[in-house]
Amino acid sequence: MKNPEAQQDVSVSQGIRMMFYVMKPSETSFQTLEEVPDYVRKATPFFISLMLLELVVSWIRKGKPSGGLDDALASLSAGIMSRLPRLFSRSIELTSYVYIWENYRLISLPWDSPWTWYLTFLGVDFGYYWFHRMAHEVNIMWAGHQTHHSSEGYNLSTALRQSVLQIYTSWIFYSPLALFIPPSVYAVHLQFNLLYQFWIHTEVIDNLGPLELILNTPSHHRVHHGRNRYCIDRNFAGTLIIWDRIFGTFEAENEKVVYGLTHPINTFEPFKVQFHHLVNIWTTFWATPGFFNKFSVIFKGPGWSPGKPRLGLIEEIPEVEGKEIPFSSSASQLLKIYVLVQFALMLAFYEETFADKAVLSQVTLLLRVCFIILTLTSIGFLLDQRRKAAVLETFRCLVFLMLCRSGHLKPCLSSSSFAFECISTESIK
Repeated sequence: MKNPEAQQDVSVSQGIRMMFYVMKPSETSFQTLEEVPDYVRKATPFFISLMLLELVVSWIRKGKPSGGLDDALASLSAGIMSRLPRLFSRSIELTSYVYIWENYRLISLPWDSPWTWYLTFLGVDFGYYWFHRMAHEVNIMWAGHQTHHSSEGYNLSTALRQSVLQIYTSWIFYSPLALFIPPSVYAVHLQFNLLYQFWIHTEVIDNLGPLELILNTPSHHRVHHGRNRYCIDRNFAGTLIIWDRIFGTFEAENEKVVYGLTHPINTFEPFKVQFHHLVNIWTTFWATPGFFNKFSVIFKGPGWSPGKPRLGLIEEIPEVEGKEIPFSSSASQLLKIYVLVQFALMLAFYEETFADKAVLSQVTLLLRVCFIILTLTSIGFLLDQRRKAAVLETFRCLVFLMLCRSGHLKPCLSSSSFAFECISTESIK
């Protein structure tokens, strides 16, 4: 029997509580996987509201926003790219889980039991700790996860800077739960564990007192995002910091944290943000002699090279002084306004595509996805002030007009965007 609440929209109260993982088992237990709401998509207005609130608080406290527009757009672009594959198929995290559940489960715990709910909470969080730790300690996994760490700012938009590749390894660490936890319960906690980690990406919250002993907090997670030597490979927790305390990877925040990769990539272009480390692995693999050394390039730490420990040498991590200036765009204010408007229009188009995906043909979905990727790439080129930026943006505008005329864009959206697209050539000169 279907839970009648499953198809209802998330209320404001539920939306706020789901962002902090304080939903009750009675309102988030579902018999089948199909009944489980897409909490992550329903969280979009809460993402935006909390980011605006952070902006206001930061402006009041510091007299400036907590990060640049260029970095925020790069983070949001990465988040959008990471979600696009879900337009065509169910996440591999769920697909693999369902396969194991249907073919290899040992027992079936009751889907509507609070004990199952809380056990799954612990199991998913424990699995996330080990996935997250391995994503830092195994080079090929780091190639996906580094996307999330590439921002040199630290605010709520950073939480949305997600990898396209990450889900293709993370599922392994949750799969043991499929031996006894129903997929519907797992699907709920997989989303809540992700949503909880949104609010801890901020500098406007300092210390939370006794909660710091148990929960992953903004203070703990700031350390995780630091490139200071004392921050490297620390605080892998998702929701509970107890895993780091148990397994010896905990570090408290003390000196000023400098954010980002140890070797900053200095770009806002989405493909480089997503895949640049894969290129590094490929180059290093062929340049490293010996079969076992080549194997180690892939499966040992990002800092490894022949003759070094598995995770490399901490003394080779570049020192930070605390005065580092984050990479920023040299684009004019007018161009940044243009980019922001185009991004907002694309975001509305992205949300509309997800809302209508059930009634859109595969061809239309594919064309829309290509247009979204083209738009994100063009925005990255414009912010980076690449030489081909004007050419690419002009081409994007022509593609936009072609999609409008061929019926792959709705008239209401095209009419509201038309004016902005027509002035693009002038704006980017």
